[in-house]
Amino acid sequence: MIKLVASDLDGTLLLNGAQSLPEELFPLIKELKDLGILFVAASGRQYANMKRLFAPVADEMAFISENGGLAVFNDEVLYQDSFPRELVLEIIKAIENKNGAEFTCSTKDYYYIRPKTEHFEDLMLNVVKNNCRIIKDLSEITEPCMKLAVYERGGILEDSVSYWKERFGDRCTVVTSGFAWVDFVPFTTNKARGLKEYQERLGIRPEECVVFGDEYNDMAMLKAVPYSFAMAHAKQGVRESASYETERVETILKKLIKAKGNIEEVI
Repeated sequence: MIKLVASDLDGTLLLNGAQSLPEELFPLIKELKDLGILFVAASGRQYANMKRLFAPVADEMAFISENGGLAVFNDEVLYQDSFPRELVLEIIKAIENKNGAEFTCSTKDYYYIRPKTEHFEDLMLNVVKNNCRIIKDLSEITEPCMKLAVYERGGILEDSVSYWKERFGDRCTVVTSGFAWVDFVPFTTNKARGLKEYQERLGIRPEECVVFGDEYNDMAMLKAVPYSFAMAHAKQGVRESASYETERVETILKKLIKAKGNIEEVI
């Protein structure tokens, strides 16, 4: 029987660039809880941003944010990763020196940004609606940084991914996180780590979990359990790392609820 469901957000629950979750998801999360199944949102997004997205059910679920850099359950921080400060500054300076590239520096409560364009400032503050601090100098970043990200408005091309991996791939994990983002996280950070934390804390086995994802930053999580679903639109490498495919997460959740957690009736 399934005891935990974990799902990515952008490209998985949030389709076609959506910035708000489908209303039908919230009662499904409540029904899962009634069946004793914990729903975990697992995203590269900021924890505060995720709590806003899930506001109607935020107290009835759990969170893995910053691509696994932070796990929070019942407002308790289970763990928080961080980068060496000298590497943080080096990556930020490299991003700022690249034409068309913008950075975010993720801490527990804020994203530090130094926007080059009004577009990026508007995106972060008014579209994605992160808790941000706009800085003039990098010395203003005083908190531990869990994740760095580079944003390129036109989309992240393979050449750009290769560029960032060649520059920093020997010192941290460099992974795509949606259409226009590449994330930099410590080698020990991934969504599977957050998933394992919940499994150990709650006494849940991998075979009692279902996970969903669509991007390369989901692959570790998809490989960590036998019942993993990649979105049908995901890249081939992501789909190959999962056991199954689906067009929509909600379709599988409804089947799981109808089966009262019996995954064999779903697959």
